[in-house]
Amino acid sequence: MTPRQQVEGWLAERGWRARPFQKRVWTAWRRGRSGLVHSATGSGKTYALWLAEVMAGLAERDAGKAKGTAKRSAPLRLLWITPMRALAEDTVGALRAPVADLELPWRIESRTGDTSPAVRARQQRRLPTVLVTTPESLCLQLTRSKLDARLADLSAVVVDEWHELLGNKRGVQVELALARLRTLRPDLKVWGLSATLGNLEEAAVALAGPEALSIHGDEKKRITIDALIPPEMERFPWAGHLGLRLLPQVVAAVDEAESALVFTNTRSQAERWYQAILEARPDWAGALALHHGSLDRSVREWVENGLRQGTLRCVVATSTLDLGVDFSPVDRVLQIGSPKGVARLLQRAGRSGHSPGRESRVTCVPTHALELLEIAAVRDAARAQEIEERRPPVLPLDVLAQHLVTLGLGEGFDPDQVLAEARSSRAFAELSDAEWQWTLDFVTRGGSALKAYPEFSKLVERDGRLAIRDGALARRHRLSIGTIVGDSSIEVRFRGGRRLGTVEESFIARLRPGDRFQFAGRTLELHSLRDLTAWVRVAESKVHAVPRWAGGRMPLSTSLSRAVRRRLTEAREGRLAGLEMKALRPLLALQEEISALPAAGELLVEELPDLLSPSGRSRREGHHLFVYPFAGRLVHEGLAALWAYRLSRIAPNTFTWAVNDYGIDLLSPEPPALGEPLTAGLLSPEGLADDLPAALDASELARRQFREIARVAGLVFQGYPGKGKTMRQLQASSGLFFDVFDRHDPENLLLQQAYREVRERQLEASRLRATLERLNAGTVVRVECGRPSPLAFPLLVDRMRETTSGEGLVDRIRRMRLRYERAATRNG
Repeated sequence: MTPRQQVEGWLAERGWRARPFQKRVWTAWRRGRSGLVHSATGSGKTYALWLAEVMAGLAERDAGKAKGTAKRSAPLRLLWITPMRALAEDTVGALRAPVADLELPWRIESRTGDTSPAVRARQQRRLPTVLVTTPESLCLQLTRSKLDARLADLSAVVVDEWHELLGNKRGVQVELALARLRTLRPDLKVWGLSATLGNLEEAAVALAGPEALSIHGDEKKRITIDALIPPEMERFPWAGHLGLRLLPQVVAAVDEAESALVFTNTRSQAERWYQAILEARPDWAGALALHHGSLDRSVREWVENGLRQGTLRCVVATSTLDLGVDFSPVDRVLQIGSPKGVARLLQRAGRSGHSPGRESRVTCVPTHALELLEIAAVRDAARAQEIEERRPPVLPLDVLAQHLVTLGLGEGFDPDQVLAEARSSRAFAELSDAEWQWTLDFVTRGGSALKAYPEFSKLVERDGRLAIRDGALARRHRLSIGTIVGDSSIEVRFRGGRRLGTVEESFIARLRPGDRFQFAGRTLELHSLRDLTAWVRVAESKVHAVPRWAGGRMPLSTSLSRAVRRRLTEAREGRLAGLEMKALRPLLALQEEISALPAAGELLVEELPDLLSPSGRSRREGHHLFVYPFAGRLVHEGLAALWAYRLSRIAPNTFTWAVNDYGIDLLSPEPPALGEPLTAGLLSPEGLADDLPAALDASELARRQFREIARVAGLVFQGYPGKGKTMRQLQASSGLFFDVFDRHDPENLLLQQAYREVRERQLEASRLRATLERLNAGTVVRVECGRPSPLAFPLLVDRMRETTSGEGLVDRIRRMRLRYERAATRNG
């Protein structure tokens, strides 16, 4: 039998057959091509690439047998890169299955931060045939001596879930590592796997070069997107007000299925929903589990094994389970709250029906009424395949500096050779000679501002090559490799010593001994905080705080924002297709009664002069200006600051603002003079580059962003295991460098990178400019309202969240809503 017949026979034994796109991949692989495979979750992407390599191995084995020279224990021939540790072991299992059945003499292992010392030691002596690893562990391999010999038989690299890496610095880290591997192995094949991505051609080129192929799956995955409709629809919604009120319906949906995944957007939300479901169904104890990235690895592995073995009825999870963790298909996927993006929802939907030909279904659970609008819109965008693009970073010199030190840990490197490698990557294709020389100077002398301090002279020249200066620097650098930078983590342990996981220092620092918080599905009481460890015990009372982790406020994506605007246009035209829009009919009618429904191409501006305070007393808040660009929270934060600055420049005034994904509330003591500004540049993209930094404290934003850059570039060291530095220490260290560069080296390229990343990552300047261009070309609809509209109400609530009061926030919001409901009823 030929290798292909053996592989197809193996597939047939499992009731599968090779799909046309898989056969195209096999042909391209055999011809030595590189590229990107894009297909729906569960459609067979992994085996499209892996079985191509298996066929090559079978051909070599059979030829060796014929000559009597068959090899055992083949050397490293393939690297499989995965973005998450949790995926590594599952990938190893998937790759081993055909190898074992077809009797290939290959050893397949993983290497991540979770790998045991014994396995690491064995791999140090001899690498396996296939190594499944993360970007960080891949870079650690580049620090080894005799790298060329260790990789002598390497023929291919596969990067799994490339869409998860493309839009961030970890993707750049992979690009640079691949550039080095191509130098060592010029015929190296590089392939990527992706399920949900808009800019496929750009993604393929960034990974595999200008000659990269892009191979698509044969058929669109059938996906059903529906929603739980609240039994009563409030006309003045606010974020989170539905929340657990839909718990009975969620429990009923889980009860109908044999197995279910309940996805949340944040770890805090996962903790709340896990506890709520358990309290509603205590008989599910042991069959209900919680999974998120801050839980201890042993807990996460227990959950993953329970899913594989089918012993868990339901898992409440964050994005830790929306990638390719391998487990039996679940019957039901529920999404708590709006997914905020098309790709995210499709990825999660694919966890049900996770096999070729099966239909996937995801049920969305709105946490406030207007999220029904987003659910209807995301279904439209999914059907139209309007998937978000992931924009790759350009010229992140902090990553390049780290990469140079990484290469210096092995046998050193030739600067001219590495410059050519860097320029072969998409991220550094436009790297100038001046930028390259500055980066070399930074890693060899610390740059002009730090040249007097020997510890920043990391690389020295030896025989024309740059190499690490000493062993102590090498040890520190190996511990610092990577680009993932977040809030310092505090371990959570029972007083008996058992580890539960980690919470962010910024949360735990607010607690005192005796305070209670919910974590890992338990209510815990803080006993003490020492040595970067929170020592806890189980609390008797259920009153608690819930940790809030960074990154919990996801903005509405561009694709979904556009789809939402289309749905609003249809609603104004009287077209309310779908159960979600029909349920919103009373709210939308009230919006039109009080104000207007904005159509695509229109900017709705609501003016509320002299609004009563939230308590309803006679105190006046000032003049509210509600503006609805429908462009997402991050863009609105930039627009709010920009418009406040431009309005104040025309007529002196003081503004505060609140934003959400739909609009902006500008509050001022004096009414803003809108007539002239609207026709004299308020919406213009002209002057944005000068006005935006002036409107915001750009220096303070850059200072915060510089902490990440300083860590990645190696300016600050997070500490040795068990002796990490606190967030305050890291902030102080990075802040000191920021001040030194700002005062004495203002042309420092890392400093300039901090300002650039603030513009693009935090303020989304490109999206902000595009939004201004859209608004400037459209029509402004101005309405003077006598009371807040349903669109304005969530903004008022968000403003109230920022104020302190001895009165319960929820009670205040309910009274305010009832007051507006009564007014609407009287006027109706």
